Amino acid sequence: MLKRRILALTLAIAASGPALAYETQAAFDLNILGLRAGTFVYSAVERDGQYAVNGRMESAGIIGAMRKIRYDAAVRGIVSNNRFVPVSYEGSSDTGRRQSASAMEFRNGVPQVMSYSPPREPDARDVDPSTQAGTVDPLTALFAALRDIPEAQACTHRIAIFDGRRRSEVAIGNRREADGRVTCTGEYRRVAGYSEREMSERQTFPFRITYSLSDDIARVQEVTMDSVYGRAVLRRR
Repeated sequence: MLKRRILALTLAIAASGPALAYETQAAFDLNILGLRAGTFVYSAVERDGQYAVNGRMESAGIIGAMRKIRYDAAVRGIVSNNRFVPVSYEGSSDTGRRQSASAMEFRNGVPQVMSYSPPREPDARDVDPSTQAGTVDPLTALFAALRDIPEAQACTHRIAIFDGRRRSEVAIGNRREADGRVTCTGEYRRVAGYSEREMSERQTFPFRITYSLSDDIARVQEVTMDSVYGRAVLRRR
């Protein structure tokens, strides 16, 4: 299993000593329309141009009591000059109505869908993986957007995402700095592979990121976003 391989990589990196490895963990609470809706946590290790991330998103609070939702994922890959290139990804989700799992490998930056469960018939709107060179998996995209970064790199993020069926894109810019904080505005955009209903419902989702600054490091404290359910706030614990 990929998660076991990532655990082995994490242990190997940690054993190499803190001078060579960068380990990080973070936890965020998600609120929608002022109600606690879920959590997102991740742990990651970077060393010698490699990265490994485990992440989990799940429902919580009043909304979680009404509907249990969970997403678990693990990825390993290569990182250079703040650019992430996944190698292996595995994810599973439970929407409370449907469970699914998928695995992808990236060969020369091109995603290959290795498995998808439960099996499903190809759909005409599915995006061809061979045309998605340079994209990353959903967990890498979340980690790249939420990780601590050098202050100079804040608000300079652009990434294309492929989840095995659909393509989306995230762009962050418009930097503003005041009172020891940096804010940026950005947009998440559905590109291809979505149903007509999804595309007519909404194609773009604007958001704002707020970073705190310390020792030339920018750390995400809050993300506010317009979602299909209303105003959503992802806040670091």
